[in-house]
Amino acid sequence: MNRNAPGQSNGLAAAFILPSFFVMSLMVAYPFVFNVIVSFSNMSLTHFRDWRLIGAQNYLQVLTDRTFGYILFKNVLWTAINVFFHVLIGVSLALVLNKNIKGKSVYRTLLILPWAVPQYITALTWRGMFNAEYGAVNLALTRLFGISVPWLTSEWGAFAACLVTNIWLGFPFMMIVALGALQSIPDELYEAADMDGASWWSRLRHITIPLLKPVMVPAITLGVIWTFNNFNVVWLVSNGGEPSDKTHILVSWVYKSAFTYFRIGYAAAFSMVIFVILLAFSWKFIRRTRATESVY
Repeated sequence: MNRNAPGQSNGLAAAFILPSFFVMSLMVAYPFVFNVIVSFSNMSLTHFRDWRLIGAQNYLQVLTDRTFGYILFKNVLWTAINVFFHVLIGVSLALVLNKNIKGKSVYRTLLILPWAVPQYITALTWRGMFNAEYGAVNLALTRLFGISVPWLTSEWGAFAACLVTNIWLGFPFMMIVALGALQSIPDELYEAADMDGASWWSRLRHITIPLLKPVMVPAITLGVIWTFNNFNVVWLVSNGGEPSDKTHILVSWVYKSAFTYFRIGYAAAFSMVIFVILLAFSWKFIRRTRATESVY
């Protein structure tokens, strides 16, 4: 009897895959399909058990609501600023750590700590530091410049506090990704560039950046998705979108709509709009930057 018959191999593979497929279907597919159905319903606090389908009314309400446009603008601004500084700081530190410097392992360990500490601990710590009366940030500003900023009681002050917190949390990931890519670049390329008299900028532009691109583009795509949906930082630092619900991004507004205002059908439709935005961005960004193409 042939133990390696194709039918038996396929059956064994299916036996290993089925448990994972079942769990994924239970944890991902079912909630997603249910959310799609609820997004076309009138489910709310008053219609929690007797909800019914009402068509695309929730989607029309989301897309025609002025709140959506304003929060989307702040969400795009939030994502762009965060990812820009994540990449800028992360790649810059990776370039430094890739050199032969003393204590490199110590610096690398210290710089990865912001990413290793749980987000909610870091967010609450920074919220305390941004307190207008006794926070470390205002104490330092008062001592150095004689000014005090109402960080958490003004719209853009709270937004800036969330930005600083998330930049602090996010740059180590980009640093580690960039450092791994830099260490995989052959030294012969730089040696040849040195023999040709290439400047630091020329080596960076023609060797480092092109060889970093296939690694950094997927990392940036993940960074955009994570940052666009980063609920923890905005919710914890701004205390639920305060002041007066002006510090929300899309995902925090969806959460508050569903679990504070109990507009469940509306929140489900809002979440599907977010999903479509991120899906379209990811597909377009990766295709436009040709991230999956080989650099060699």
